[in-house]
Amino acid sequence: MALHFVTDDAASARPGDVATLTGAEAHHAAAVRRIRVDEAVTLGDGRGAWLSGVVTAASPKQVDVRITARDEVPAPSPRFVLVQALAKGDRDELAVQAATELGVDAIVPWQAARSVSRWDAKAEKGLTRWRTIVREAAKQAHRAWIPEVESVARTADLIRLAATARVLVLEPSASDRLTAVATEASDGRDVVLVVGPEGGIAPDELSALADAGARLVRLGDTVLRTSTAGAAAISVLSAAHGRW
Repeated sequence: MALHFVTDDAASARPGDVATLTGAEAHHAAAVRRIRVDEAVTLGDGRGAWLSGVVTAASPKQVDVRITARDEVPAPSPRFVLVQALAKGDRDELAVQAATELGVDAIVPWQAARSVSRWDAKAEKGLTRWRTIVREAAKQAHRAWIPEVESVARTADLIRLAATARVLVLEPSASDRLTAVATEASDGRDVVLVVGPEGGIAPDELSALADAGARLVRLGDTVLRTSTAGAAAISVLSAAHGRW
């Protein structure tokens, strides 16, 4: 399989044009992945453009690719959105990386009541870090669409979201299994998966979300870490909706 890279040039490039990689992307392509002249690669803009091409020049500062074919990949519908509670260490980052590889379409960081990690004044730094992780994971998975990482949400934001989206809250004590709920007919709304922090979602948050229309579901009879629960749930949805 050809190596895949992301460049803004892919948004407008057509067969016969030359698209260029510069900066960190060129360095990664030429110095890390060691692509060479005449090697076949694919390019994207992260917004649905998918190009095939052949490398015509390669250096750590600039890589040129002659485009041979172009496709437009439609945006997924319904979207799968992961609301990932902030967690200590790198557990939330592992969750974001795996969910991106497995097909999530948008990610929302959640400052849950029981989140040990608190972004507060460092929210922009945290968002930048998550967006970098998502971009690299999407490239590795050869995804035409790079998931959006939205602003940090509070529980009140999730309650409002339940009015317009299909919100599924992962809760080990729930009676409904995600495998059963995932196969229900889609109504076109976003499917939002809510994953709590290490200590689980607080009872008052669960009640507020359920009262707002969210549905509590469980993955099975075991309890997964916050770093793996979202990825497992995305896998279930991808299979149920025919993406896999």
